[in-house]
Amino acid sequence: MPKIVFVETDGTEKEFEVADGLSVLEAAHKNGVDLEGACEGSLACSTCHVVLDEEWFDKLEEPSEDEEDMLDLAFGLTETSRLGCQIIMSDELDGLRVMLPAATRNMMVDK
Repeated sequence: MPKIVFVETDGTEKEFEVADGLSVLEAAHKNGVDLEGACEGSLACSTCHVVLDEEWFDKLEEPSEDEEDMLDLAFGLTETSRLGCQIIMSDELDGLRVMLPAATRNMMVDK
């Protein structure tokens, strides 16, 4: 099973083994990591926004147009931002490090 490392806003790192096929969002929820995911992974919000190291970002497939549209709404967007619901864990991503942003923007709540 691949490992994932979540880096919280204070720099604390939490490492977990996760099953192949789980999204980063699902891995966060299963392990008590505070990653919102308001739309429950349906690609309708940006609350599961995460930031990747460049080396990991380059290993992923390009984001879809729909993901890019949602990322445009993310708070604190960076060049290596992705949505956690769109990153699917596999052995190729063993050791993936994701940084949690300082805040999220939930359009359903932040009116």
